[in-house]
Amino acid sequence: MADFATKAFGPAGGPAPAGTRGAVGVTSTGDRLFAGAAKGSGILVIALVAAVAAFLIKTAAPSLIHDHSSFLYSRDWDLTIGDLHFGIAGMIWTTVLVSTFAMALAVPVAVGIALFLTFWVPRRFASPLAAMIDLLAAVPSVVYGIWGIYILAPKLNGFSADIQKWFGWFPLFGAAGVSRGTVFVAGVVLAIMILPIITAISREVFAQVPKTQVEAALGLGATRWEMIRLAVLPFGRSGVVSGAMLGLGRALGETIAITLILSTPPVGSAFHPSLFAGGETFASKIANNAQEFDSPAKTGAFIAAGLILFMLTFIVNAAARAVVNRKTVK
Repeated sequence: MADFATKAFGPAGGPAPAGTRGAVGVTSTGDRLFAGAAKGSGILVIALVAAVAAFLIKTAAPSLIHDHSSFLYSRDWDLTIGDLHFGIAGMIWTTVLVSTFAMALAVPVAVGIALFLTFWVPRRFASPLAAMIDLLAAVPSVVYGIWGIYILAPKLNGFSADIQKWFGWFPLFGAAGVSRGTVFVAGVVLAIMILPIITAISREVFAQVPKTQVEAALGLGATRWEMIRLAVLPFGRSGVVSGAMLGLGRALGETIAITLILSTPPVGSAFHPSLFAGGETFASKIANNAQEFDSPAKTGAFIAAGLILFMLTFIVNAAARAVVNRKTVK
């Protein structure tokens, strides 16, 4: 790497190569155009995010001011004009639960697939197999939703009943009277949907592990698993985290598949924290009730829920960035 850098940019502290105005900096019209385009693109993205945040806050604020329930801790949802009662506690729980469950299923499988394709499968077969997994990302959400509720859910009924029978004493696995459109089924479908994202990024990161480290570990007598544990996983940890966070962002915002799968509990029904209950995520709540956007007050209530989803996604991405940066500094 040092030799490459020296050849490319000249010796550190030495004179700049002929035809350049310095080792670092804008040196030609093309460089200036590229730098301007990159800077403009970055500013545009920041402006778009700020504009979305400003729109959400401006639209949601009047309804939040007139909300007569505790917005964060209540499950009420009554949008009577002049007597607004709405809270997002149920949506927060369902969104976080289904996304976390999907991540718990998808991340180990995705990392295992990436390791398998990188270190076990012959190179001529690895690319076709990777392409087949990547194709899962091209399947429309509505197809996943229909498949999940009509094909997958009935097949999981027996397995779900066994879990409730043996572990129903724990609230997370307790019975909730829902047989098909459960958080459990939605989480399995979400896990399949985010699998290609995490697998692709993990595979690319594992492929960048220096061969010298791999060969050194094997040369010292390490088994293949020991080589992966000592050389590959530490090197690729930040990349796997980044891929997982991208998958989590996808899971948090998924709308169509979740809307088709999850059973919506009746208004005023008891709260069940179980994986085998129905529920509504932020996205499915907004999609299911789009017909109620007939007044600023009602629209503001749904926009307020969307604002929380926006903040949740922003926090997840910021946390992922912090993890990656900390790993880079080390």
